[in-house]
Parts: sequence; structure tokens; C-alpha cells
Amino acid sequence: MKAIFVLPQVKAAIEPTQAIFDRPAPISSGLRGRLPNAPVFSAAVLVSLVSLLPVGFIIWITFLTGWETSSALIFRPRVGELLINTVLLEICTIPLSIFLAIALAWLTERTDLPGASIWAWLAVAPLAVPAFVHSYAWISVAPGLHGLFGGTLISVLAYFPFLYLPVAAQLRRLDPAIEDAAASLGLGPWRVFFRVVLPQLRLAVCGGSLLIGLHLLAEYGLFVMIRFDTFATAIVDQFQSAYNGPAANMLGGVLIVCCFGLLSLEAVARGNERYARVGSGAARPMVRNRLGRLAAPCLLIPAATTALALGVPLVTLGRWLVIGGADVWRLGEIGAALGQTLTFALAGAFLTTLAAIPMGWLSVRAPGPLQRILEACHYCVGSLPGVVVALALVTITVRVALPLYQTVTTVLLAYALMFLPRALVGLRASIAQAPVELERAAMALGRTPIQAVRQVTLRLAAPGAAASMALVALGITTELTATLMLAPNGTRTLATEFWALTSEIDYVAAAPYALMMVLLSLPLTILLHAQSKRTGGR
Repeated sequence: MKAIFVLPQVKAAIEPTQAIFDRPAPISSGLRGRLPNAPVFSAAVLVSLVSLLPVGFIIWITFLTGWETSSALIFRPRVGELLINTVLLEICTIPLSIFLAIALAWLTERTDLPGASIWAWLAVAPLAVPAFVHSYAWISVAPGLHGLFGGTLISVLAYFPFLYLPVAAQLRRLDPAIEDAAASLGLGPWRVFFRVVLPQLRLAVCGGSLLIGLHLLAEYGLFVMIRFDTFATAIVDQFQSAYNGPAANMLGGVLIVCCFGLLSLEAVARGNERYARVGSGAARPMVRNRLGRLAAPCLLIPAATTALALGVPLVTLGRWLVIGGADVWRLGEIGAALGQTLTFALAGAFLTTLAAIPMGWLSVRAPGPLQRILEACHYCVGSLPGVVVALALVTITVRVALPLYQTVTTVLLAYALMFLPRALVGLRASIAQAPVELERAAMALGRTPIQAVRQVTLRLAAPGAAASMALVALGITTELTATLMLAPNGTRTLATEFWALTSEIDYVAAAPYALMMVLLSLPLTILLHAQSKRTGGR
């Protein structure tokens, strides 16, 4: 079954059939009362309420501060400068990332580009390099790289794989017969691409662009190194200088508005076009376009991208490691940072995945309007920058639960809030593959509803849960802002140690920590690439 772009004039014919494909498996009324809806629903509601803490906190602080003070802190020149910087950064970075991702995806998936499979993996590999390590590498090579130009260049190189992955997967799914039909109607190659292929990439482009846009709002380390002010950098600076005064909270409120503004723009850009699966046959194999004399010039695009996105960081790390020699490998300190990083990553991944289980089960077994609202709460917190989540937890612990201030509990809670959507996506897909009939059979054999879910469904969903934990753990491995603001004194993770050394301009000593983060992130890159292949495979 192939995903195709359905024209408006045939929507009416497709919608009845599509409704059958999209309809969830029915649950009989006799069984519905026995399923563990009540306890699972209560757990999902609790997680949803906790997820809304950052948003509720900002609203509460605004109310306590008063409109006069709040408006004075929000409507001031400094906020205007930050907003202009943010808008310009988004406007410059996202279109360039879209162009680069589509060009690379087309060359690697639709042409006979020499070494296409290798270039495809290299297009994903920059995700293994944390964004602030990209910045560290570039300012080592070009110390004068600052401002909007530097921010745009490094952001494109660090984040374009978020667009390449879904676009390449979508290109693999498209049926080439649609393009042949358009060509038979007299459309040239370029018109076929813009009128037939590009519209079918809309969802992939919008989703990838949203991810990049949210990362740009949340990123701190990258922009601090190149001295480009954003809301994230201003909030951390304000927090460090005024210990979380009202100004930092109001900046957090503006940043939340920016986040939801991006979500709204993505929804508008996505549109209401219907993408449906019709027919049960298999599409014919894709015939790659021959580049001919254009092969050599086209090779320059992936080669230059790889050199800039991977070559510069790896060569820079190698250079600093060679300069430092064996003395730079302080195994005791690096080992301690690695141990704490893995401890935080594993504990945070387990907690986050556990918190996502109730919502993952409800979204598959009991879909409905209320379920969609609760699920939106889970995803909402994932759209907020880590600095806003950390800022909320700092103020809440200081004002309400002081013993929890700068404790491991608060750090793990922040990780759970930030990476909850990652765990939920993987769990929902794996639970959907566990037939509800097996739960019914288990209950017919005397198991309670909770036992049926725990002993049957969750065991079948274990591979998906493991993948979700891996995604969360690798996200925690390179997390910087929340760890800096919330971690107890003496905490030494790879990211915080790297940041402390680069803040002292000790790039040689920071190199081993950067290399360890890259090595720990490689499994995520391989996992994402493999998942993209499976998703878009024929």
C-alpha cells in the first residue's frame, strides 16, 4: 500500500474507504468495563497535569507579578531585540535547511548518484554531534564567526538531518507511476517535481521544519559560543545574574508564546489536504534518474555538506586531541563524568518511559476526544525549551518544595517532562501492534485487567519500549541547559564538564568530553537511519 497525494476531486470517493482503514479495532461493550480504563486514565491525567507545570507556572508568576510590572518587563527594547533575532534566525535557517534536505534526499533516493547509500548515511550522521559541539568546532576554526550568519550556518549544518530523514523516507514511499502519469500528460521533469512530487512532501517538510524551529528556540550552548543573543541565552543569563527574578520568568512566557506560534504556523502550512492509502497492490520498483554529465557537479552537494557538517567537527576534535596528547585523557575525571551521564540517562529514560505507558495504552485502546486532550498535554511540554522547564522547576522547588531544590529528583523530573513525547511515540506504535484479543484471552483465563496489560501487552511492546528508552537516554546524554540549572553541586556529566572547560577557553581539555558525547550519540544516529529505512521501505 502506497501513500499518495489525493486530489480534491477524488476525496469523496476515497473517504469512505479510508475511514475503514483508519478506524481502530472495536472493543466490545462487555469487555470495555473490564479493561483497566480507570486506573490507567487516572495515571494519564496525573502525568498530563505534571506536564502542564511549566505553562501553569509562567501564568501563575505573571498573575503574581501584576500586569503593570509584567507589561513593563515584556514590552521593552531588550525583548524586541531578542524577538527580532529569533525571527531572523528562523527565517534564515528553516528555508536553507529545507532546500538542502530536499536536494540531498532527491540525489540519494531518486538518482544514480555514485555511493548514494553511503551519502545517505552521512546525511544523517551530523545528528551524532551535539549542536554546541558543532559551535565549538567552528569557532576553533573561525574565531571571528559570530552573529546571525554564524548562527544560521551552524544551525543548518547541525539540524538539517531532522528534515532529511522524513523527506527521504517519504520519497521512498511514493509511487513512481504517479510521476509517469503526470509526464504522459505533457509535464516536463521540473514541472512534475514541483506539481506532483513536492506537494506529497508537505507533511514531511512541515514536520521536520517544526522540529528545527523548536530546536532553534531551545538551543543555548550553540548561540552562547558564537555570541548571538536568543531568548534561551537571555533567560539563562538573567537567571544566573538575578537568581530567577521576574524578568527571567517573563522572558520564559514570551518564549512559550513563540513555541505555540510555531506550532500554529506548522498547522496552517500543513493544510487540510488528505493523504490516503488506496489499493492493496504494490508499486513498481523505483527507477533512478540518470545524472549523466551532472553526476560530478551533483557530487559536490553531499561532499561539501559532509565536509562542513562532519569534517570540521571531527578534524577539530582530532586536532585538539593531538595537541593535548596523552595528558588530556584524565581517565579518572572523564570516567566519573561518563558514569554520571550514563546514570542520569538510564534513570531518566526508565522514569520517562514508565510515565508514558498509561497514555500510550489509552491512545491505542480507548481513543476519543478526552484521550486526545490528554495526549496533547503530553506533547505540549515537548514543544517547550529545556530552559523554560528548568526555570519553572527552579522556582517551584524554591518556593514550595525547598528540600528538592538542586537534587537528583528534580533533574530526573525535568528530563521526564522534556523527553516525554519521545517515549510516547515509540510506546504508542509498539502497543498498537499487540492485539487486544490477547488481553481478552488473558482476562478470560482469570487475569485481572492490570495483570493482562502487564503480563501480555507490555511484554509484546517491550522492543518498542526499549527503543523509546534508548531515544530518551541519548537525548539526556547531550542535554545541557536543564542540567546546568538544576543539577546538584558537584554533578559532573559529559555535557556540563565540556561546557565548563570551553567557558574557560580550555578547548584542548574539552575535546575528550566532546568525543565521548559523539561516540555515545552514534547509536541514536544508527537507530534513526534504520527506522527511516524501515518506515520508507517498499
